[in-house]
Amino acid sequence: MKKFPRTLAVLKVLCYNEDMEKFLTDLHTHTTFSHDGKNTPIEMLEGAREKGIAFYGVNEHFDYDYDLSLLSEAERRALKNGDEGEYFHTLRHLQEDYGGVMNVAVGAEFGYSEKEEVQGRYASTYEKYRPDYVINSVHGQDGKDYARYTFTQDKTKTYGEYLRLVRRSLDAPYPYDIVGHVGYIVRYAPFADARLSLAEFGERIDDILLTIVFKGKILEVNTAIAEGTLPTKELVKRYFELGGRKVSYGSDAHKRERIGDKREEATAMLREIGFTCLTVPFRGEHIEVKL
Repeated sequence: MKKFPRTLAVLKVLCYNEDMEKFLTDLHTHTTFSHDGKNTPIEMLEGAREKGIAFYGVNEHFDYDYDLSLLSEAERRALKNGDEGEYFHTLRHLQEDYGGVMNVAVGAEFGYSEKEEVQGRYASTYEKYRPDYVINSVHGQDGKDYARYTFTQDKTKTYGEYLRLVRRSLDAPYPYDIVGHVGYIVRYAPFADARLSLAEFGERIDDILLTIVFKGKILEVNTAIAEGTLPTKELVKRYFELGGRKVSYGSDAHKRERIGDKREEATAMLREIGFTCLTVPFRGEHIEVKL
């Protein structure tokens, strides 16, 4: 396998070198430091290395709103956040160990909450540990992930509230780079037609996409769904039409077998729409990687 020095300057050169071998990225993965991770950090990094990933990001879940929710004690234990200090300590060492073999980024996935106390915890975690980049994700409401949520309202009201939270999350009072898996709710919504479409929610979706463009954030193309991507091709195309050019690929792998899953399908979709690059965030810089 080709070796990749981990300095940012060399990474930029590699990204712009048209003669280099394919530069594979996966910027959204989890390990056993997350409550739903199936493989250890070393197992995941070895899986990425074996698949030829050149830039690999680990982003453990930080869902502080669960600690203040109405979840049962059993649910709270099942969704318990990992030890932040141990996570960053362990991954920073592995980041050094893999230098020269694979670019490893130590990131975080912050779950959004409107509660100021929760937002303050995210801000303090960022200041204390300085993750290489942050994915900003809406996973649920009222302290419950949509995977465990009881849907009691119709689609218009349910999706309207989800989109309101996504839009509010874009103004989060702490740094973030990537807007994660827009449309996450469709994975669990019980509606016969669960699509999040422009025909039904175009004004709200446009507001979100335009804000991502205005703020210079990166829209994630996430493949952790049975068919297609989150967001859908329709929404990614609309983002491009509105001037959005910053996109990232993330498998959202929780086990090593899924690292890089459906990457070729996702990048083919992006090329068809008109994108020419993926965007890699690293310590405040956004680096273009040719598709």
